[in-house]
Order: sequence, then structure tokens, then C-alpha cells
Amino acid sequence: GGPAHRARPAGEGRLGAGTARVRGRAHAGGLLFLPWAGLPDRRGLPGATLAEELDQLDKLSDEQFVDAALEFTCATGYGACGPTALSDPHTRRRALDLAAARGPRQLRFGERLPADPPRIRAWLRQFLRDCDEAFFAEAWARLRHQLAADARHKTDLLRRKGLAEALAAVSPAVTLDEAAGRITVDKLGDGRTAPGDGGLLLVPTSLGWPHLMVLHRYGWQPVLHYPVGSPELAGPQTLEQLAMRMTALSHPVRMRMCRHLARSAHTTSEPAQVHGMTAPEISRHLAVLKKAGLITTRRRGRYVLHQLDGTVVARLGSEFLEGILR
Repeated sequence: GGPAHRARPAGEGRLGAGTARVRGRAHAGGLLFLPWAGLPDRRGLPGATLAEELDQLDKLSDEQFVDAALEFTCATGYGACGPTALSDPHTRRRALDLAAARGPRQLRFGERLPADPPRIRAWLRQFLRDCDEAFFAEAWARLRHQLAADARHKTDLLRRKGLAEALAAVSPAVTLDEAAGRITVDKLGDGRTAPGDGGLLLVPTSLGWPHLMVLHRYGWQPVLHYPVGSPELAGPQTLEQLAMRMTALSHPVRMRMCRHLARSAHTTSEPAQVHGMTAPEISRHLAVLKKAGLITTRRRGRYVLHQLDGTVVARLGSEFLEGILR
């Protein structure tokens, strides 16, 4: 949300390049790997090296660091400035209760973090340096040129054709309402933010498919972290379309009809006889399946034949997973 004319593409930083698959509101450490978004001026950019992003991580306050590290259990308000786990006992207890439900290791981490943030910061720095030596550096050398090229392409689109074209190139799941000055992302999570002086920052990743991460936390620069180089994302189903298809298949009569329509094409009267229903009743069920895009129709003389679209149905499982992970 917010003024739609403010957007800046940026090449991905070292932390993001190596951890794109584990970022997001549902995973620990999502905010920790976007430290530049939490800097006070709200105009930060990803660092070009791991050392630069670790320096940015050090600039986060202890409150920011603790809440970001406990993101998966804290669940503090994203749209407002609420109490932090470091300063508020109630928030800290709630975070520990949720951590305990995830297992003993999460609980131990949740207890140690607010007790000694500097020690955890030092451990994290060393851990990331070890990861850089093991595989970050190799991955970054392989991916940095592709990411830089994509950032230049989005910048060129933004300058020559405007924000709508740039966002359309990011993902079909992102839409722009220019009149309302609002950007909407088709995801299961709900939240909103305004860009402020820093604008909306577009950050590409080569390792994030199918995730489309949106950072909208209060006081942090809004970020749209999107996958590139994945032709599978050319036309993702919207959550509304997925819900429509799953609802259409939830009816027992339509499920039984699909069994027959999967084997061969049928007229309306044929399933009516099989299921002991009237033609108008069958027509209504067929209309629901057709609106959901689950069946195809073709005319043969004066008859209309209906058949299950096996390709669409076969993709339902993967589309569901892509939708909830997006």
C-alpha cells in the first residue's frame, strides 16, 4: 500500500542470496536477513558483500535484533509499534510459550536470546561467515550477475514505462491500483504498510521460487523480495482461483461426476442417468466445474460434450503448495 510511485529495484545482498528459501514471516530469521531494511533512514540497500551486510546487521538496535530473531514466535503487531520481547515481560513470555510448542531447541534459543543479545549477535556473525566459506561465496559468484541484470532490467522498466510495468514483470501475483496508490500482493498473509521516504524496494533472488516475500513491518522499509529465472512462475493461479477449484471439488456429486468425465466426454443427459438426477441439476454442477476451469466443453452436432481437464486437475496439488508458500 501507500504512494505507488516510489519504488527502487536493487541487486540482492549476500545474506539474501544464500538464504532466500528460508525467509518470510513463517520462518525464523526472515527480518534478520534483510538488515538494511531496518536502518533508521529507511533508505538502505542490500550490501554488495557479506561483510557489508553484517555491518548493517550490527546497526540494528537490540530490540530490533531480538524481535527479528524471534519473528517466528513473537508475532508482535506488524502494522503498529508494539512492545518488544526484550523490554516487555508479557511479550517475552508469549514468545517463549510459542517457542516451547515448536520444540526444546527453539525454547533454549528463545531463552538465551533476550538474556544476552550481544553473545547471540557474535555467534550469528561467526555462523554466517562459516556459511560463506562453505557455500555462500560460491553461490554468490554464480548468481550475482543474473541478479544484477534483473535489477537493471526492472530499473529500466520503471524509468521508461512506469511502476505498473515494472511490477507486472516482477510477478503476476502483484497488482497496482494507480488511482488508490496501492500495491496488492496475492498471498495468504494479511498486512499493509506505507513506503515513507525510502519507497518500496524490489529485491530479486535466484533461490526463492516459489516464495514471493513481502516485508511490511512497522518502522522497516517495505521490501518486495521476488524470484527470478523461474519460467514456472509465468502465470501462477490466484488464491481466489485455487479456492474456487477446491470448493468445486468439495461437493460429493461433483466428485463422482469427475470420475466419469475423466474417462471420456459426456453430454448432460448421460451423467443425469448415471447419478439419478435431473438434467437441470447436472447442468448446475457442470456450470460450477466449468467456472472453476476444471472441465472443457465442445460441440458435436447438436450435442455439447463435457470432459474433465486432466492437465488442470493434475496441477492442483502443486498450485496449492505454490499458493501457500508464495
